[in-house]
Amino acid sequence: MHFLFILLMGWLVSFLGQLPLGTMSITATHIAILESFKNAWRYAIGVALIEILYLRLVLVGVQWIYAHKLLFTIIGWLTVVFFLLFAIISFVMVIKNKANEKNILLQNKLNRFVLGMSMSALNPAQIPFWFIWSTYLINAKVLQVNTLSLNVFTIGCGIGTITGLAFYMHGGNWLIKKMNAGARTLNIIMGIVFLFAAMIQLYRMLFLSML
Repeated sequence: MHFLFILLMGWLVSFLGQLPLGTMSITATHIAILESFKNAWRYAIGVALIEILYLRLVLVGVQWIYAHKLLFTIIGWLTVVFFLLFAIISFVMVIKNKANEKNILLQNKLNRFVLGMSMSALNPAQIPFWFIWSTYLINAKVLQVNTLSLNVFTIGCGIGTITGLAFYMHGGNWLIKKMNAGARTLNIIMGIVFLFAAMIQLYRMLFLSML
């Protein structure tokens, strides 16, 4: 029963973490609407896999993270550049009135599972998120520091991530159809989200410690 509670806690934390509108969630919506739910699910699983790896990195040892701080700093700055680039391209596509064209992020033959992994890997901010939550749950005696408990928690978090993205896939698809909106509207939304995410990431890099 205790392990079921740990599984549910992992699911809840990860699911709630996915609910605020972000680059990965809006991309899941975009793929579901303009491509297929099959591709969107592949994307979601790719995102979840990398998030699980980041979480395990946090749970296994903070020492490794601090020893490779430069690596995560570089990834953080690359994230700012890529997000700004994606935002600019999204708005350019809107200005050029390419109504039926996919966002630049999806104009490729890259497997959506790999795309999900790539976007998730460019989001090192999830490391402090998981560090804070795992530390809190361990201190609260909810999460025990043993292999089985940590594995169950990690599985719950992976399921929560996929569930959160599924909410955007199906809910976003329903909303866009209800609004009778097309690719142009999605490009506007993605442009705004990427710009906002770039500004937040830039603020983190300049004024906050990533790790």
